[in-house]
Amino acid sequence: MNQFRLSYFIFLSSFFLFAQKNKVDTDLEWELNRESRYFYDSAAYQDQLTYYPSIAIRPTYSLKWNEGYENLIFSAYFCLDRDSNRTYWDLREFYYQKAKNNLEINIGFKKVFWGVTESNHLVDIINQTDALKSFDGEEKLGQPMVQLSWFTSGFGTLDFYYLPYHRKREFPGKKGRYRFDTVIDGNDVGYESKQKAWHPDFAVRWKHYIGILDIGLSYFNGNGREPFFQFDEQGNIDAYYPLIDQYGVDLQITAGALLLKFESIYRDAIAQKFFAFDAGFEFTFTNIDKNGLDIGVLGEYLYDERGDWSISGLQDDIFYGIRVAFNDTQDTAILAGGIHDLETNTNLFTIEGSRRFKKNFVVSLETRVFSGISEEERFLLFFKQDSLINLSVSKYF
Repeated sequence: MNQFRLSYFIFLSSFFLFAQKNKVDTDLEWELNRESRYFYDSAAYQDQLTYYPSIAIRPTYSLKWNEGYENLIFSAYFCLDRDSNRTYWDLREFYYQKAKNNLEINIGFKKVFWGVTESNHLVDIINQTDALKSFDGEEKLGQPMVQLSWFTSGFGTLDFYYLPYHRKREFPGKKGRYRFDTVIDGNDVGYESKQKAWHPDFAVRWKHYIGILDIGLSYFNGNGREPFFQFDEQGNIDAYYPLIDQYGVDLQITAGALLLKFESIYRDAIAQKFFAFDAGFEFTFTNIDKNGLDIGVLGEYLYDERGDWSISGLQDDIFYGIRVAFNDTQDTAILAGGIHDLETNTNLFTIEGSRRFKKNFVVSLETRVFSGISEEERFLLFFKQDSLINLSVSKYF
């Protein structure tokens, strides 16, 4: 992977020189983040800590020329943490984009999101999850790709992806939380493919809207983004990335203040074949106090044919939540909810809130509580003592 990064940094340097000599619009933004994670339950495993302060920097640089039809976007992430594995850097995005007529091409490291549901993004498979940054899978690593998009007025949009290199998921170290009892080194996770990380992956997605219906159909072939875990009789863990075919569909119906959402996948691999879906709704009560206050009510049902082999633990669960947007000048927002397992009665509660102050500061608070984790939970059981409070302050300049 180092040769990729070196090549792109050389490429970026040449564009800095290009920008100086040509009519190019540039924009540079820095985010400096100070995070404090506090785990209020005693550690489950030796060497784990209770308090994890960290500092992160995220520079984002963009260039636009040719009247905006050509762009270069660069974004990196650097983090310093008490857990040595969580002290790392990543090239989030570094890609060239060119649009002409109804075609668009993107080449480089990029992040792509698919899906519509709130609690679980089943169809979202292009990028690898950054398990060091977040437990819920919302953060992603940059993915090397060539993306070709074809836009039409009557048929929708077709996106084609060639993904030449697979990025492994990294895991917390000895001192880290959200880890297994056995510390997993990401480099030790193997591949089913003889080509390993260099097995070429391919994907295609069609998206369109018909009246109030938004629809997406997708197909992926290549190295899976989730490792397949195997446990021996002594409890030791062996993991590898299987070759998979994944078929996905995502739907959203917009009926005024009501959103109906649905995602489903079928994944085919030698070691594991399964079907999963997430179906739910979001209803928003708007301008309740005549001053811009919006309150959304959310509910989803999640099913995964893998049962307790599902890494997310979402195999027969109900998600419920409430989203509050104050729509004030400080962009104050709160999302609170929970997930209840209908089979094991396991519960996960979360509260997320954010507010901007002094123009260029954003403070965020996240609380995650594991409650009544059942012995039947194959994966969540490892994290039952990892309830946390996370305070984050970011400055943008």
